[in-house]
Amino acid sequence: QVQLVESGGGLVQAGGSLRLSCAASGRTFSSYAMGWFRQAPGKEREFVAHINWSGSSTYYADSVKGRFTISRDNAKNTVYLQMNSLKPEDTAVYHCAASTIRAVTTSSARYNYWGQGTQVTVSS
Repeated sequence: QVQLVESGGGLVQAGGSLRLSCAASGRTFSSYAMGWFRQAPGKEREFVAHINWSGSSTYYADSVKGRFTISRDNAKNTVYLQMNSLKPEDTAVYHCAASTIRAVTTSSARYNYWGQGTQVTVSS
């Protein structure tokens, strides 16, 4: 079982950068694939990025590809989301999630554990 806590959200100007962190507690963190999702007001939760258990494979939504980078440090039980060239449409609550599924998945239903979320607001 894994518990996840996000941090690093805040207010940033368009074109700026922000780094989100997701700290995990519990054993066998490295056995989980990790993902980032976001949810804007009035919208459904949206897939952002995925990273496999070892960090050797990543996958991104088209909307963030080339701007966001997901990474993990299993020694620190932490996954990161580096967000560059931020746009106002990136404004949302960002959640990290853990999955036991080996294959890449963009479906929130296939993630077993979720963090509480951290707010990211991008001003124009």
